[in-house]
Amino acid sequence: MMILGIETSCDETAVALFDTDKGLLSHSLRSQVALHAPYGGVVPEIASRDHLRCLLPLIKKTLDEADIKKPDVIAYTAGPGLIGALMVGGGLANGLALAWNCKVIPIHHMEGHLLAPMLEEDKPKYPFLALLVSGGHSLLVAVNGLGSYELLGTTLDDAIGEAFDKVAKLLDLAYPGGPEIAKLAKKGDPEAYQFPRPMLKKPGLNFSFSGLKTAVMLVVRQAEKDGTIEKSKSDIAASFQKAAIDTLIGRTLKAAKIHNFERVVVAGGVGANIMLRKNLKASFDGTVFYPRHEFCTDNAAMIAIAGAYRLAEAQEVNEIEATARWSLESINT
Repeated sequence: MMILGIETSCDETAVALFDTDKGLLSHSLRSQVALHAPYGGVVPEIASRDHLRCLLPLIKKTLDEADIKKPDVIAYTAGPGLIGALMVGGGLANGLALAWNCKVIPIHHMEGHLLAPMLEEDKPKYPFLALLVSGGHSLLVAVNGLGSYELLGTTLDDAIGEAFDKVAKLLDLAYPGGPEIAKLAKKGDPEAYQFPRPMLKKPGLNFSFSGLKTAVMLVVRQAEKDGTIEKSKSDIAASFQKAAIDTLIGRTLKAAKIHNFERVVVAGGVGANIMLRKNLKASFDGTVFYPRHEFCTDNAAMIAIAGAYRLAEAQEVNEIEATARWSLESINT
């Protein structure tokens, strides 16, 4: 079966073609970073309009690269995400399905991230613990099989990617903040400032990053007052990154120990962070799995492979499914 994957949940327009026999055939991505950078974050209306402009040409490009005229099934991101952006992808997916006389599969965006490592040769076996970290989510999920998900921990305030973006803004760095913080941190001392590791000593497995963000803000303001901010930026970035990564790893190791997991999957945009990958591998006794870097951020390959796993749920075109908020546990089968 040939599955066309469409991803438009936020500010990445992405299309991929996955063959259940041959694997991933082609994938295309249009980033909107340059469009949103002047605003320091994603503007929903701009995101929706750019999806409208770019999605159909990307689909044509992806099909042409694989020399395929039409797919057997279309898998599209139905949520969670920006409702306007989701409606663009869902609307075009259903319209093309009518024209091509094929079925559609609405896909949960975070299940796509969770299944992204299945695109690699070294695939994780069930059960495993998933750390899903991005601009909108910080989740620890027990994965016992496809559609068997138990939420163990989530963020009580900012997601980790959002915290990176906000700290980058405090330091007057470009958007998106994660890569910029990581780049600047290479020049700094991660022990220069002793920022807090929120929630690590508290019961449960939830995250919180607002206190860490506030601690950074206070240091930045003091450095600005002292006239030392330019000299301090790299140290602040390095110390913040270390505190944030220590927090993620600490919670992940605790969850793995409590629930006896020997395998951990790390996915989502923050999963591309080199320090997170290196330090978690060094501190975890089991095996850690990641998708390749290009499939950490939002992409359609993960939506297409999720569609391949959900082929039995392919449905006739009925109505566009788009959900801004959608619990991962609610899709359990």
